[in-house]
Amino acid sequence: MNQAELDHQFMEQAIEQAKLAALAGEVPVGAIVVRDGKVLSRAFNKPISNHDPSAHAEMLALRDAALAEKNYRLPGTTLYVTLEPCAMCSGAMLHARVDRIVYGASDPKTGAAGSVLNIFASKQINHQTAIEGGIMGDECGQVLRDFFKERR
Repeated sequence: MNQAELDHQFMEQAIEQAKLAALAGEVPVGAIVVRDGKVLSRAFNKPISNHDPSAHAEMLALRDAALAEKNYRLPGTTLYVTLEPCAMCSGAMLHARVDRIVYGASDPKTGAAGSVLNIFASKQINHQTAIEGGIMGDECGQVLRDFFKERR
């Protein structure tokens, strides 16, 4: 299986997490952390239910992967997320030494991987993370649109 096929497969799993978030009444964002084709963790947004502003899907997936690996560093991993990460999540990904971030829909309001700012573009940061956006972006965006349409 080539990288594009793997990205599609793993993003589909992140979308399933986003749908679980929607069912729980959370903004539908899902994330998974993968190393060598193996899923280390899966998570969806829980800031409302956890009463925790840091309980974004990416943060929860990073925490679970770090616990599974017994290491706060996650070299060799790819984090798949349905929505472009915010500044908080992007910073955590850099600290965890995630190798690659793959996101679906861009976030024109808080996206920190190129839409509003690009935390990953700074060459002064001691860890460089590859970013790839727009993977299944239409599908990821539709999950968000459907959620907010029902809310309005």
